[in-house]
Amino acid sequence: MERRQSSEGQSTGKMVFAHFMMGIVAGRTSAADYDDDMTRAKSFGIDAFALNIGTDTFTDEQLGYAYQSAAKNGMKVFISFDFNWFKTSQTADVGAKIKKFGGQPAQLKVGDKVFVSSFSGDGLDLAAVRSAAGMPLFIAPNFKAANAANADAAFNWIAWPSNGANKAPTDAVNVTVADGDQAYMKALGGKPYMAPVSPWFFTHYGPEVSYSKNWVFPSDLLWYERWTEILQLGAQYVEIITWNDYGESHYIGPLSSPHNDDGNSKWVNDMPHNGWLDMAKPFIAAYKAGAKSVNKYIEKDQIVYWYRPSLKSANCDSTDNTMKAVSNPSENFFQGRPNGAETMSDSVFVVALLKEPGTVEVSSGKTKKTFTAQAGANAWAVPMGAGKQTFSLTRGGNSVLSGTSPRDISADCICGIYNFNAYVGTLPAGQPDALQTGDAFEGFAKGLEPGLCQPKPLLKSPTSAGPAPAPADIESGSKDKNIVMAPVEPPVSVPSAGVPMPSSSASSSTSKSATTSTSATTSTFTCITTGGGTKITSLSQLAPLNCLREGQVWAGPAGSDNPSPCDGA
Repeated sequence: MERRQSSEGQSTGKMVFAHFMMGIVAGRTSAADYDDDMTRAKSFGIDAFALNIGTDTFTDEQLGYAYQSAAKNGMKVFISFDFNWFKTSQTADVGAKIKKFGGQPAQLKVGDKVFVSSFSGDGLDLAAVRSAAGMPLFIAPNFKAANAANADAAFNWIAWPSNGANKAPTDAVNVTVADGDQAYMKALGGKPYMAPVSPWFFTHYGPEVSYSKNWVFPSDLLWYERWTEILQLGAQYVEIITWNDYGESHYIGPLSSPHNDDGNSKWVNDMPHNGWLDMAKPFIAAYKAGAKSVNKYIEKDQIVYWYRPSLKSANCDSTDNTMKAVSNPSENFFQGRPNGAETMSDSVFVVALLKEPGTVEVSSGKTKKTFTAQAGANAWAVPMGAGKQTFSLTRGGNSVLSGTSPRDISADCICGIYNFNAYVGTLPAGQPDALQTGDAFEGFAKGLEPGLCQPKPLLKSPTSAGPAPAPADIESGSKDKNIVMAPVEPPVSVPSAGVPMPSSSASSSTSKSATTSTSATTSTFTCITTGGGTKITSLSQLAPLNCLREGQVWAGPAGSDNPSPCDGA
């Protein structure tokens, strides 16, 4: 049964939006071209699209189609003005655009106020915008936290750990997403906060475009960790970054969604992200219900996995598109490996959403790991190995889910470039998803060395029938146990200094579930016993981790099953 309620019917009033890039959909010719986006987003619990617009000549036509499709499909939309293109002096133009579309049936409103947002825009005169629009407005701009006090709400775009200057964090400076939450919520003084959530960030443009840029933010298990954090945060609104920004690799919408290509197809082709939307569905339902745990909103067993297509050790300097000199050097452009590459882990990331406990097995090349998973949400990072990637779930010795990803991991360069995008898959396997030929490949060859790749989808459909095949060779040795990462536990309350990054040790107190390396014999774990510490008398006290953390002692009812230790000791 569908758990999702309409936004108007939710007692919490919480809503989830997704950022939708209008600048890449110039080729759409009718409202019908938006229908799949609208119905798909709605089915996962997304309430509205934030329609990011610039000053393109086709903007009004495409906005008309989007508003029409949203009304037809029971979705809401609102305009997000992109101040990379608009100037803050254009208050009359901004107000006129709001006035033109604010009365449409699909317009998102708060009470009788038209919801409006932005990307950037600090210094925009909000009073002048309200006057030009001539209708009541609820303005939730992406101003810096210090400038948000005069708005009705505020949107924080920074959904990734950073150095505070729009690049990956360093040992000296690591500004977490939670740090941003705290800054905005303090500045707003109780006004609604629109919190960001994003799965990934990688962009890799060379001289083939005028806005050359090449960097990553550390993402790894961010999608899982951030949604877990969102449940504790309690923000009034959440905005997913993004539905369809393929150029920055944080799309959760389908590759098949019609769009134009500025060359990002080089790292987007054969890299679907639909599994991230699958993973988010129970978290969205839990958030909108005001729940702190996702567990009871999981409706079926599912494994979601993701990884980069190549090992970081691959050297692509001789063929990579960013190795060529650019005519517009800036602080966003770096040659070769993307800036921040060292912050990314050579790992396969796995999230198991389970109705009941089970055993999850992951094989990455020659590496094989086995995990004891609890009912609810579980997550792990497994050392990445070149070759086949297989996944399985068993219970009581019986196979529940198993399959091999259609995308191998390579020790070499894909299409001759440094591709730090993620491939996302699921068990059960989802429907095939591919870029549409034509517009979605129009920039593919720009910057690529000739003959290395073809502008078309090449992956076969994923397989998920029968038991997971075993790898030809399994790495052995207890040393592997020390390089398996488990996820960060969710904060009990909103943290003031952020959430720690995952530990690289399986013995870390932030680990989630028991894990072991496998050689000829599979190891098992027993429950921890300690002489002191916090007594735990109910499994509900352990949610959503469902395992004993350091300093906790099981003191549940006699005869009850003892939970496993989080650190696998």
